[in-house]
Amino acid sequence: MAVMGIGAANWLKGSGTLLFSCRTNSIPAAVSSSTVIASRSRVHYCSSTFSLQHQKKNNTLFSTGVNGHRIGDWGSQITKLYFNFYCTAQSNVSVEEKDSSGEVVEEDEESKMRKIKDAANSLDIRVGRIIRAWRHEEADSLYVEEVDVGEAEPRIICSGLVKYVPLDHLQERSVIVLANLKPRNMRGVKSNGMLMAASDASHENVELLEPPEGAVPGERIWFGSADEKDNLPDVATPNQVAKKKIWELVQPRLKTDGASVAALGTHCMRASTGVVVSPSLKDANIS
Repeated sequence: MAVMGIGAANWLKGSGTLLFSCRTNSIPAAVSSSTVIASRSRVHYCSSTFSLQHQKKNNTLFSTGVNGHRIGDWGSQITKLYFNFYCTAQSNVSVEEKDSSGEVVEEDEESKMRKIKDAANSLDIRVGRIIRAWRHEEADSLYVEEVDVGEAEPRIICSGLVKYVPLDHLQERSVIVLANLKPRNMRGVKSNGMLMAASDASHENVELLEPPEGAVPGERIWFGSADEKDNLPDVATPNQVAKKKIWELVQPRLKTDGASVAALGTHCMRASTGVVVSPSLKDANIS
């Protein structure tokens, strides 16, 4: 049965409910384009089966497969659906995994956070220094910066900061750079990294993160205590960061605390001479 349309899948925060839409030619035209809501009492990563309620048909069985394939049974008709299916667990809910014998293993919050911290420390986050910055000729919202990150040549990085940071505040400024992202073409300029910044909930106030005094360009940033510096994992390649969605896993946990210190949960963002901070934003998101 061919699929005529594909919908998006997203967890609705706090509800454990999955909402997506689909359109297929294997069910009557009156219900061929529909919205489906799936609720589960426990949040899993792609559980094997769960029940759906269709707006016209009830008690529908929906089974996960591989490579995004899903098999649904609407009444007496079998339909193959294709979804790009991403789901995440709420932070206060355990995630069920299976070991090699097929037994369910409960992963507690502490274990999950340890894995996220390891992933965060595989990001190539460095101290940088902006040598010069200018307005992008083809994009009103973008600056282009030449940034020293301890390499033979400075990197070119594009940042959407025009609305938030005056141009003269960027010149010769120390910054925090996420350096192992895949290069992106930004309106004709290839950007090789990202300047990290804190922003309030409304995204009206944005501040570049600042390394501690004495930190030098190219120095690696990590999450944890000062004595963990010598036991960090190797940095991931840009391809690994993209394939494993490392940044997408880590970024939702990055915030400033009540003292404007950047942190991953309880783990401070740190350079050799101290912690990374936002100039003034507290309890703010970091991206």
